[in-house]
Amino acid sequence: MTDRVYPSSKAAINGGTMNGGNMNGGTATTTAANPTATKPQPLRQPYRPQPQYHHRRHRRSNRSLCCCCCFWSILIFLILALLAAIAGTALYVLYRPHRPEFTVTSFKIGKLNLTDSPDGASSHLATRFNLTLASKNPNNHLSFAYESFALTLSANNDVRLGNGSIPAFFSDTKNFTSFRSIITAASELDVESAKSLRSDLRRKGGVPMKLQMDTKVKVTVGGKLKSKNVGIRVTCQQIKGVAPKGKSPSVVDVADSHCKVDLRIKIWRWTF
Repeated sequence: MTDRVYPSSKAAINGGTMNGGNMNGGTATTTAANPTATKPQPLRQPYRPQPQYHHRRHRRSNRSLCCCCCFWSILIFLILALLAAIAGTALYVLYRPHRPEFTVTSFKIGKLNLTDSPDGASSHLATRFNLTLASKNPNNHLSFAYESFALTLSANNDVRLGNGSIPAFFSDTKNFTSFRSIITAASELDVESAKSLRSDLRRKGGVPMKLQMDTKVKVTVGGKLKSKNVGIRVTCQQIKGVAPKGKSPSVVDVADSHCKVDLRIKIWRWTF
């Protein structure tokens, strides 16, 4: 009786692998048997912040609001300027306003003495001037209410010769007002100012002088419409005088003198 040998299951498996020509057959069989052991892990995506679109919208809305406000502000300003121009043109056509007129009708020099100090470091100036001024209102519908005037008389080289004042007065339509004033000075001059004034005193034609008057005026239009106080400056030039030699005052020729009226508009610290 012949003995039969049965190969084991392990040998059969190995033999089958060898016969198939695949050295990794066992591994492949094991992998197939345990699929969870080599399952690929999912990759994490890197964090990418999302763009904040609402910020851009907010900035755009602020910019649009700012542009809108600027547009309306400029438009309102232009409308107000146009209305002011129309109103000013209408007032000018209706009332034909003119500036007041000032003239120097009489000018006398009672004293004009310049003496040096003993040490020669300064000079003493003593003056006295008598003058008559006239104010004319050429308007038919405008009246002027003047405050007091501050008068300053100076030589052509800006050396101050004296100060004076004129009281406040009211100038009605087509009104002519005449008033007198006295300008005096008793002051010390430095060497340069005294030298310049002494040179003017030696002129044959006399000392060139300039009269400046500062005040504020309130204008009434048509008897109803009143303005605020506006500063004005009256400057009178072409005045030449000779110092008196005795006790009698010297008369100044004012035939060629003329006065100019300018508005004095003050904005904060500056006056124009």
